Amino acid sequence: MSAFYRSRLAGLVVSAFVVAMMLVVSTAVHAKTKLTMYYPVAVGGPLTKIVDGMVADFMAKNPDIEVDAIYAGNYNDARIKALAALKSGQPAQLSVMFSIDLYELIEQDAIVAFDDIIQTDEERAWLKSFYPTLMENGVTGGKTWGIPFQRSTIVMYYNKDAFKAAGLDPEKAPATWDELIETGKKLTKGDGSQWGLMIPSTGYPYWMFGALTMQNDQVLMNSDGNETNFGAPATVEALQFWKDLGGKHKVMPQGTIEWGTLRQNFLEGKTAIMWHSTGNLTAVKKKASFDFGVAMLPANKRRGTPTGGGNFYIFKQTSPEERTAAMKLVKFMTSPEQSAKWSMQTGYMGISQAAYDTQELMEYVKGFPYAAVARDQLQFATAELATYQTGRIRKALDDAIQAALTGAKSPEDALGEAQSTADRLLKSYR
Repeated sequence: MSAFYRSRLAGLVVSAFVVAMMLVVSTAVHAKTKLTMYYPVAVGGPLTKIVDGMVADFMAKNPDIEVDAIYAGNYNDARIKALAALKSGQPAQLSVMFSIDLYELIEQDAIVAFDDIIQTDEERAWLKSFYPTLMENGVTGGKTWGIPFQRSTIVMYYNKDAFKAAGLDPEKAPATWDELIETGKKLTKGDGSQWGLMIPSTGYPYWMFGALTMQNDQVLMNSDGNETNFGAPATVEALQFWKDLGGKHKVMPQGTIEWGTLRQNFLEGKTAIMWHSTGNLTAVKKKASFDFGVAMLPANKRRGTPTGGGNFYIFKQTSPEERTAAMKLVKFMTSPEQSAKWSMQTGYMGISQAAYDTQELMEYVKGFPYAAVARDQLQFATAELATYQTGRIRKALDDAIQAALTGAKSPEDALGEAQSTADRLLKSYR
């Protein structure tokens, strides 16, 4: 081969190498970090479209990250599916799940603490930017495991038109248990077409019960997740009061009341008052054919409600690149601007003071003050029931509540059995 051809061949080889390297570099530059995120919806409505829209906005701003946001059903469904994916070897990288799933997720070594991911002072400040009460269900052992997203308190919705028709002041919601009974009697119609009050006792009965016990100055568990107070006298008194609303005072249907249909019952005028998640607020605002109000829950010894809703968690089976990308997504979804938008579109509360300081949410609250009720109620709030063995303990309490409300057992006996179950399950954690 002549020198000319040898030179030409060498040049072609070099050119081919350069092109190959450029393709490698180009592929690396354009390679996307892919994330799978599960999320639940607890109150129905168009929330899936809202989440999907927020994720689309994130990807538009971060073209190097691709997010597959999967609606997983309710909170229990989301936990089951996320953990099943972990065990199957095709895990999600992050998920919105119950804030009370914390201990179970830690026990299964499924999640990583945000403290172990953050790297900058800005990120450390971000961890401290959320309302402290909302963080109670995300922090344990000195570390932050969950970041609040779709968070709530229980609020009292009431039909102002029904109040007027009953001769009640439509601007004055009942502020105490005694007032709730008195008001409920005036609102209840003898033919059963309208009840004074409905408190849901399926779906999440332990959550509603946490409000009643807090109002009776009793929390349901300790902060370490290894003790419960189901058999305490104040807890029993709270369940007796709930039962008496239907059985003794006749202001509420006896037995159980469905979580999933209560909002529609309220919108159809079948109850003048309902206790429900603030996550229903925007739907009620859009669909109510009557003038309605929203108030804090009434007090007995004090006001009280548990917080509720879902936190972001990042799973342990993630690469460094995936954790970095997941952190970007969580920070975006919980930013003041996105939290404000989420609150206005759903009724869930803004998760930080910075969200309420945005111009958009300030103007929204000014025009619709009820949007701030759940936030203002945080001063009277406590953490939602969360312990080790959460699912089994929660079921024991739910069963006890429903047994008492249906008359199958006395409140004292039902709660005593639930406490015995909790003691047995939590013994090894003490």
